[in-house]
Amino acid sequence: MALIAIDALDGKPFKDEVLSLVKRDAMEALNAQEILTWAVENFHPRLTISASFGAPEGMILIDMLHEIDPTTRVFVLDTGRLHPATYDLIDRVRDRYDKRVDVVFPNASEVQEMVQEKGMNLFYESHSNRKLCCKLRKVLPMRRHLADFDAYATGLRRDQNLNRADTRKLEIDSVNGDLVKVNPLVDWTHERVQDYVSDRNIPTNRMHQQGYPSVGCEPCTRAVAAGADSRAGRWWWENDDVKECGLHIQEQTDGSGI
Repeated sequence: MALIAIDALDGKPFKDEVLSLVKRDAMEALNAQEILTWAVENFHPRLTISASFGAPEGMILIDMLHEIDPTTRVFVLDTGRLHPATYDLIDRVRDRYDKRVDVVFPNASEVQEMVQEKGMNLFYESHSNRKLCCKLRKVLPMRRHLADFDAYATGLRRDQNLNRADTRKLEIDSVNGDLVKVNPLVDWTHERVQDYVSDRNIPTNRMHQQGYPSVGCEPCTRAVAAGADSRAGRWWWENDDVKECGLHIQEQTDGSGI
């Protein structure tokens, strides 16, 4: 399948052209490798991969882009509360792919003020406290980091939870400065993810073998029973309809999903 080219002005693609592709769902027929190739051809070097190193999907994107263009950058949000196993995986990526990972930290003074006022484990006290912690440790740091890019790729899948069921393969991220957001794996199933990881012998977070299908911050993640929903161990004290940190909540405008 021929990839869809878009014009550019001073190295930055026209927003209207990307918006047209979004509204027409023009990318939905492309597979993951084709979408990533399209993103590299149109946005490199101002393209980056968002990887949590707490789920296999980010590792799959790194593996695919290593073959498409190994110079594509990847970043991880270090909240200061991650599991040691997550840090170990970041180092394994450096070893296997000879790739530098951009580690993005929160603003120390903001976090310090928050914990002094509300406590170290404030997130257990209320939903608003938990959202504040996610905002300062994840949402705002990512927004600052993405200011240097025109597009980024994520490992979101539609079957991860109800909030992601309508995610498209190509979106305009209005929350992060109208960046182009590509989600190549949205139509993948859990089984397909596991097959890819097994076939390619991709390193993953060792906590997956300990009952953690999704690994976030240490105090906000726990092991779940075999066969449970992959996000069941994240913020387990909250209702399913609010289990998002805010990184992937888009502003709705005209019903187009952007």
